[in-house]
This record gives sequence, C-alpha cells and structure tokens, in this order.
Amino acid sequence: MKIKVIAGLSCLMALSVQAEEFSPFVDKKGEISLPDDFRNTMSHLGSWYVPQGDASGFHDVYMPADQVAQYRESGQFPDGAVIVKELRHSASGAYTTGAGVSHATEMVKQTFVMIKDSQGRFSDSGNWGEGWGWALFKVGQKKNASMNYKTDCLGCHIPAKQHDYVYTEGYPTLHAK
Repeated sequence: MKIKVIAGLSCLMALSVQAEEFSPFVDKKGEISLPDDFRNTMSHLGSWYVPQGDASGFHDVYMPADQVAQYRESGQFPDGAVIVKELRHSASGAYTTGAGVSHATEMVKQTFVMIKDSQGRFSDSGNWGEGWGWALFKVGQKKNASMNYKTDCLGCHIPAKQHDYVYTEGYPTLHAK
C-alpha cells in the first residue's frame, strides 16, 4: 500500500513539474494566467488598429524574447510559447502630423493570451485545442473569462489557420533578422 501512495505522489509531482516546465503561466489543471508586467518583460511583436466594432482600438502583441528568437530560427512557435494581446481604447485628434491621428489610451478593454501546446496536454479542457491554450481576461479580473475557445476565440483566428492560427504578417519582430 505504501508503494502505491508513493507512486501516486510521484505521479502528482511529475505532473506539477511538467506543467511548470511547460509554462509558468499554466497550472497543472491547464488554467492559464495573465503574465504580470508583460509590457516590460516581453518583446513587442507589433500592433493592429481596428477602427470600428467591438474589437475597435489598438491591439498590441507581446511574446518573450527567447521565444521570438526560437520562432525566427524555425519559423514555428515553440512548445510553451506565450502570446499576449492587449486591446486598448483609442482616441484621435489633430496633431502636427495631420488630422484624425489615432493613438492608444491608457484604458485597457481586455487582454488575450495564447500558449502553444503541441502535445495536447489539456485536451479535456474547453480552452485548449488546435495546438493552443486560449484565454481572455476582462479588465480587473484574474480568471480566464473564456469558457470555450471554439466559440469565444477560434472564430477570429480561423483565417490565420495556415500560420498556426496567428496573424504573423502583423508582427515584424518575428521576421526581423
């Protein structure tokens, strides 16, 4: 009986270590957390500006520098890669550069996180599939607001399926030499 308990404990410890080695932003149950201070600790990949609709505003996208380097070498996102997209409100006005110039404001609308999972570690979760973990964080919340990536996230990413569901053409940092 003691051997089974030790083996079970060993198995739990191995799962915990695997989750930590996979990504510091994923717990052993597959719950994704929003990386702290990502604007200061990650590389800025690029920005999108959406002028109208629910997704209007500036979309600034970040990824850890070592993962950017791995992508540049292989052309693929490494297992455990973290992509953070912060959606901010915008404002526009007349500046010396012209009229109707838009800029991001301090007000965040929401933040998205994708974590590459080439091994399907959490396939029984509603937020893991298509080779990624998917998360949506509303302002002031620390818990993933997405309940099902197929209905909450995938619709916007299907056109980018050929690029592993990521709009890589908008991220010059991934392609810089």
